[in-house]
Amino acid sequence: MKKTLIALIAFCCLSVLASSAFAAGTKVKMAFATWVGYGPLYIAKEKGFFEKHGLDVDLIIIDDEAQYAAAMVSGNIDALGNVLDREVIHFAKGAPETVLFAMDESAGADGIIAVREIKAVSDLKGQAIGLDKSSSSYFFLLTALQKAGLEEKDVTIHEMEASDAGTAFIAGRLDAAITWEPWLSKVSTREGGHVLASSKEFPRTIVDIVTMRNDFIAEHPEAPEAMTRAWFEAIEWYRSNPNEGNAIMAKHLGETAESVAEMAAGVSFFDKAGNLAFFDKSTDSNIFEVAERARTFWSAKGIITKPVDVNALVTDKYVTGAAE
Repeated sequence: MKKTLIALIAFCCLSVLASSAFAAGTKVKMAFATWVGYGPLYIAKEKGFFEKHGLDVDLIIIDDEAQYAAAMVSGNIDALGNVLDREVIHFAKGAPETVLFAMDESAGADGIIAVREIKAVSDLKGQAIGLDKSSSSYFFLLTALQKAGLEEKDVTIHEMEASDAGTAFIAGRLDAAITWEPWLSKVSTREGGHVLASSKEFPRTIVDIVTMRNDFIAEHPEAPEAMTRAWFEAIEWYRSNPNEGNAIMAKHLGETAESVAEMAAGVSFFDKAGNLAFFDKSTDSNIFEVAERARTFWSAKGIITKPVDVNALVTDKYVTGAAE
């Protein structure tokens, strides 16, 4: 009788522990830089959408690309939010990852600012431009120059962080810069300063996506689709509750709800329908085409030095699965 009682107690303890582990969900360490486009991840966490789908997600801010790229390769993080064109580079250099879904695209939040005399992108020929080559600003500039019939050699680039480029322009030390908000809104504080071109005119260029390590996917095959479902629900909720959503994001981004609302106005978030369309190879400017365009650009620049199959990086498996 005593042995039976002990066995029963042991069984109950194990059951409680197992139940607690299940309730905690699959632990996922996810990193990303400070950016409003990633803000709905905080909504997914605070509103319990990750937990609903069996995930315990730790959201980590890493603003240095070299650091989060290394963290992904080393396995110190399981998932990463980043710009698609930069992840094409990371994948080409050995990051063992797969794209799960798209979060947002810049639709006016990034741009080229210039003095009054520079009235068109073609007028940048011979000009000095401040930008961060290790960010999406570089890809954006190359895309804009190509459309205007120019090449990188036609301009002089001064490498600096995007915020420093904005500051230098406002201070009169540059005649043009590639930067993002809030510097686009501040451009008029310099007499004659204006936004020459913004990401709104170049859709499907600066696109933020979520990638996950392939070994983590193999160990937790339910995680990619669960992450995707949580994102879909977070965007749906945010669109119905913009004020509360902006307040949640502001708290974590160190901004006011009003400033987050202004920044979010320059971002187009990918919901379920948007992701399904973007991951459909039959649609124009789909994610496979954008990734291939990035591969072509970076190969031409010598940053990617070996063949890369974007189909090995991008799959529609998790978007279509989560949409069912």
